[in-house]
Amino acid sequence: MDSSTNEITHEFPPYFRVYKDGRVERLGMFAVSDRAPTGLDSKTHVQTKDVVVSSESGVSARLFLPKISHPDHKLPLVVHYHGGAFCIGSPFSKTFNNFLVSLAAAANAIVISVDYRLAPEHPLPTAHQDSWAALQWIATHSNGQGPDSWLNEYADFGRVFLAGESAGANIAHYVAVQAGATELVGPKIVGLLIVHPFFGGKELDKIYSFMCPTSTGFSDPILYPKFDPNLSRMAGAKVLVCVAEKDWLKDRAVAYSEALGKSGWGGTLSFYETEGEDHGFFLLNPRSDKVGPLIKVMADFINHD
Repeated sequence: MDSSTNEITHEFPPYFRVYKDGRVERLGMFAVSDRAPTGLDSKTHVQTKDVVVSSESGVSARLFLPKISHPDHKLPLVVHYHGGAFCIGSPFSKTFNNFLVSLAAAANAIVISVDYRLAPEHPLPTAHQDSWAALQWIATHSNGQGPDSWLNEYADFGRVFLAGESAGANIAHYVAVQAGATELVGPKIVGLLIVHPFFGGKELDKIYSFMCPTSTGFSDPILYPKFDPNLSRMAGAKVLVCVAEKDWLKDRAVAYSEALGKSGWGGTLSFYETEGEDHGFFLLNPRSDKVGPLIKVMADFINHD
C-alpha cells in the first residue's frame, strides 16, 4: 500500500487536513453533514427550496420565502454568503438554514444563500468568483424573466442587499465592489450587512495563504480592502458592520470600517456591537438572548432608509 495515502502534508485544526495524495479530510464536527430539508417551516411559515445557479460549476443556492400576505407586494431581496473560513459551511446545513429562516421572517424579505465552492479543493478566490457569478445569475431575474419563479414574482430588485458573516462578509464586500466597478445592470444594491467579518490582520493567516496560493499577502485587496483601487466604487448606499465584543476579529472589522470611510465611497456606515459575545455566536449558540436583538437590527437595516 502506498504510504502517501496516509501521509499528512498540511493540517489546519479545527477545519481540515490534507494528505500527500491530495485528499482533503474535514475534521471533527465539520466532517458530519447536517443538511436541513427544504419545505415549509411550521413556526415562521417561511418556505425554502434549492436552485441550481450554474450547471457548469455545480454552484447552487437555497431560497427562503417568507409568508406572502399580499401577492402584489414585492419584497426586499437579501443575497447571502455563508461563513466558515472559506472551507466549511453551506446554506443547506441546519446551522445556516435555521438562522436564515429567522432572518427572512423577521425582515419579511426573500433570502437567497449561495453554496459557493469551498477551499482548499477549489483554491481561493474561487469562492469569490462563484459568488459574483451567482449575483449576475440573480440579476437575470430583474425583468421578471429569469429561470426562478420566486425571484421573478416576489423579489423587489430595487431593494437588494448583500450580506454575510465572517468569511461570507468578506465575500459580500468583494461582490459589492465588483457590482459597483462593473456597473451591474438590473438589481439596485441598497446596502451591505457585514457581520463579524474576516479581513486581514497584522499577521498573515497561514490557512488563508494555503487556500489562496495567488494571494499577494499584505497587499491582497481581498484581505485588505484599502488596497483595492475600486473600493470607492463599491455598490450600496449604506453598510451595517456588526461585531461582537469578544470576537478576535473585531479589530479587523474596525479597520475595514475605517478604510471604507477614507476611500471616497459616499455611503452611510453604521456599527453595531453585541456585548459579551464571541465570533459567530448567533450560529454557534442560537439560543443566546443576544441573537434576537441582532436579527432585529439586521431586519431594521433592510426595511428602513
